Amino acid sequence: MADGAYFGVDVSGIVRLLLSQRMGDGGWNCERKKGSVRSSFASTISVLEGLLEYEKATGGGTPESVAARKSGEEYLLERHLFRRLSTGESADEKFLLLLYPNRWRYDVLRALEYFRAMALLTGDQPDTRLEEVVEHVRAKKRDDGKWDADWTLPGRAWLKFDNESSPWVTLRALRVLKWWDEGKI
Repeated sequence: MADGAYFGVDVSGIVRLLLSQRMGDGGWNCERKKGSVRSSFASTISVLEGLLEYEKATGGGTPESVAARKSGEEYLLERHLFRRLSTGESADEKFLLLLYPNRWRYDVLRALEYFRAMALLTGDQPDTRLEEVVEHVRAKKRDDGKWDADWTLPGRAWLKFDNESSPWVTLRALRVLKWWDEGKI
């Protein structure tokens, strides 16, 4: 959906479908039709990225799409982007490992990038519930000022950077940290 909205394709039908698929906890799960009753981090971030692009492409989206976007954001924020709501433990240790490209996978840097993009569009201040993961990303900075990709997904990649820092993770981390440091109240 995000790619279609970005390239000017009418994705309003997809938006309506996704709005009808939102789960009771405020997010989404691609396994909903198979019986899942809880949202997933990965599905939720994918939908949020799409809804944000829809808002950009349409000059603000619809009241329903904005409300859905905000409920998905709250789903992630309540969980500090990686924790189980029920126990406070990490929902998946890989959420704290940085990777690029993400493809369908979720990690906290991808979520932070989303919140940065959302704030740039809406003018919202950074939410204090992001601080833990911002500091986690900051702590992963190498002595030379760069970041590593902690893992990579299998499959074809156009560019590989073996045994060196990841320029893409570094770029993403620097953008997020600049936004956070400049946007704190």
